[in-house]
Amino acid sequence: MAQRTTSIPIVRQALGDLTLLDISRKIFSGGGNMVKRFWVLLTGLVLLSVMALGQAKIEGAVDTLRYAKAPPYKIGLDIYWLGNSWSIQFAEEAKYEASLHKELIAELYITDSEGSVAKQVANLELLLAKEPDIILVCPLSQTALIPVLEKAKSKGIPVIFYGGFARTPEVADLITAEISVDDVWWGQVLAEWFVKRLNGKGNIICLSGLAGCDVAEDRWLGAQEVFKNYPEIRILAHEYADWSYAKAKLVVTNLLPAFPQVDGVWSDGASMSVGALDAFIEAGRPAPIITGEDYNGLFKRWINEGLDLIALSKPPYIGSEAIRVALKILRGEAVPKHIDLMPPIITTAADAAKFVRWDLSDEFWCHTRLPDTVLKRLFGE
Repeated sequence: MAQRTTSIPIVRQALGDLTLLDISRKIFSGGGNMVKRFWVLLTGLVLLSVMALGQAKIEGAVDTLRYAKAPPYKIGLDIYWLGNSWSIQFAEEAKYEASLHKELIAELYITDSEGSVAKQVANLELLLAKEPDIILVCPLSQTALIPVLEKAKSKGIPVIFYGGFARTPEVADLITAEISVDDVWWGQVLAEWFVKRLNGKGNIICLSGLAGCDVAEDRWLGAQEVFKNYPEIRILAHEYADWSYAKAKLVVTNLLPAFPQVDGVWSDGASMSVGALDAFIEAGRPAPIITGEDYNGLFKRWINEGLDLIALSKPPYIGSEAIRVALKILRGEAVPKHIDLMPPIITTAADAAKFVRWDLSDEFWCHTRLPDTVLKRLFGE
């Protein structure tokens, strides 16, 4: 997985919402040497290119001509889990995108793996039996999927990983494309901000999502790579709370009596972050420094309560992007092998206010491609 710095959001913040046309107007509206102005414009072009990469990093290209066929297509889509509002919105983003292409998609077969690796393997076998033109899967455990991925490849059926990247060259060779966010990087960014806010020392509780799920394990791996460099950061407990508000609240409620001083909570999921916050408040403790995501409920609390936190986004529209890439593959268009939807880094309530939706419930996730009609059906108050 590629390593990154946080320089891209800084560049984007510095340039604001300027377009290339805006930059060129600013350059050429004044006097000065034309050559100098040309080089300034060229610099602007480079910076805009960096800004574009800050929204999606793509690597390589795949020749998909061997998969080209006439529509309509049959698409198999496995959803790893529907256990919280993020995963539900994730699935809805994919289904809505598919609904925009009814003339191209004859069947959209959807299975739910319910967070079970064994069920995901069985689901992919079930989808293969339906002879789809392409399969989309958000992998729970890539090692367990290797035999069924090999079977898909032998049948000439392309596979897209969405919501997770291949962890080994062997797995990468078995898929056609992958679309996600680098979760190791994610864990590192949260942890780096976290330890800086704690001035490199303090007692912390750490919360991860589903045990054994690649996303949760990669985020925790990234965080540990940072924490190991700070000997005065004391990890009081690391618990799996299934990206669940209720479970996180229960876990933290049970931990607090044993630890009179907790300085912060590193959480890899925003529902868990809110659960942890409420556990502190109900215990009569001040809100801790905490990490989170672009969860509407957390953003509302951030703005209203002046919380001290950072938020990243694993945009649910990864599901939408997977459908778009699938259609390109089936049309024989070249696609990137690796698409990294690099998220914005939000560290102030003012930035959170740009994304929050007061007219929608707490369960909405703020980076979306869904229209208001669908959002209000799913999350309307």
